[in-house]
Amino acid sequence: MAKKGQTFKSYPVELKREAIRLHIEEKWTYRKITAHFQIQDADRVRKWVRKYREQGEFGLLDQRGRKEEYQDTDRQIERLKRENTLLKKCLAIWKEEKLKPSMRLFDK
Repeated sequence: MAKKGQTFKSYPVELKREAIRLHIEEKWTYRKITAHFQIQDADRVRKWVRKYREQGEFGLLDQRGRKEEYQDTDRQIERLKRENTLLKKCLAIWKEEKLKPSMRLFDK
């Protein structure tokens, strides 16, 4: 647990990517990676790898204060696609109804 006044070490995204690459591609152990990069927390690399597998590149970013920006992006994209489809259908109906009165003038 954090103590009052304690500062936390932050690591750049490039270092996180390299640590994950070494673990996944080179099959380095977590202990070897933490020793190589002088990472203080022994479980830190394990957490990075888990976040990377769950969230991809976004999992490596510091999301404090920006969480909503990256959260549920797929859901928002799907909602916008449905909205576009609905608007296209409405436009087609509107154009169809716009043509009907002019057709009625020619029928008389």
